[in-house]
Amino acid sequence: MKQSQYKKGVIYAFTGSLWWGILGTIFFKYITYMGPLEVTIHRLIWTFFILFITTLLFKKISILKKILFQKQKISILFITSILIFFNWGTWIYAISINKIIDASYGYFIFPIINVFLGYIFLKEKLNLKRKLSILAVILSSIYLLFNLDAFPWVGFLVAFLWSSYNLLRKKINVDTDVGLFIESLFMLPLALIVCFFIYESGNSDFNLSIPINILMLFLGGVMTVIPLFLFIKGLEKTSMATSGLIFFLTPTSQFLLGFFYYNEPFDMTKLISFIIIWIAVFIYLKDLYEKN
Repeated sequence: MKQSQYKKGVIYAFTGSLWWGILGTIFFKYITYMGPLEVTIHRLIWTFFILFITTLLFKKISILKKILFQKQKISILFITSILIFFNWGTWIYAISINKIIDASYGYFIFPIINVFLGYIFLKEKLNLKRKLSILAVILSSIYLLFNLDAFPWVGFLVAFLWSSYNLLRKKINVDTDVGLFIESLFMLPLALIVCFFIYESGNSDFNLSIPINILMLFLGGVMTVIPLFLFIKGLEKTSMATSGLIFFLTPTSQFLLGFFYYNEPFDMTKLISFIIIWIAVFIYLKDLYEKN
């Protein structure tokens, strides 16, 4: 791989990760005044329409058709569509109730949970460093279970949903954007039905009399697709190890925003649990770096 291409890949992955961590968090936090359910629904609807356009523009219709006629891939994509919908909903709900730090906990541990699930379901080998990082996550979880008031359940749910999603997507190996388009297509009927009932109840913020709300809800799709494409581009031009290292900018940014900008509470119990997790992340990153 050419050095110039590698550097471009690092920039793409870096930009995508920071976009998710900073711009994405601030944006979705801002628009949660419209309610986490409506925001999640519109995020899915507009992601679908944007990916429909990009699928046409990037001439991926042939790839789409090929996947549509593969029963196993379609069945798995149906399951992953449910997982990603609930992942988005959980994350948006978390930031709406001032639990950004808890959500960041989930994204810190998710790559390590990925390793564990890969070992369980894909028979991937574990070296000593990865075993230690998994053990640290378990210790942190047990410690939090003895302090239920501080237990970051939204973070664990985000991590579980996202890790399960990644495990299933890894089994079928389809283009990320085309796969997400099919997933959003599966969930579109439900999204439209829920959207209709929200409108009928008189609680919809998607209102022609308030055009700024329409724009903000549409941008939810844009704020999903752009960092996705940036990170995919970075992954293509670098390596799994490099992109994996860079990914941790996302939960780090979220944590710093939650603590310093949104002034979320962070007691000693959470501090100790996060220190254990940061040790796990350091061990995991060291392993990735040595393999790169």
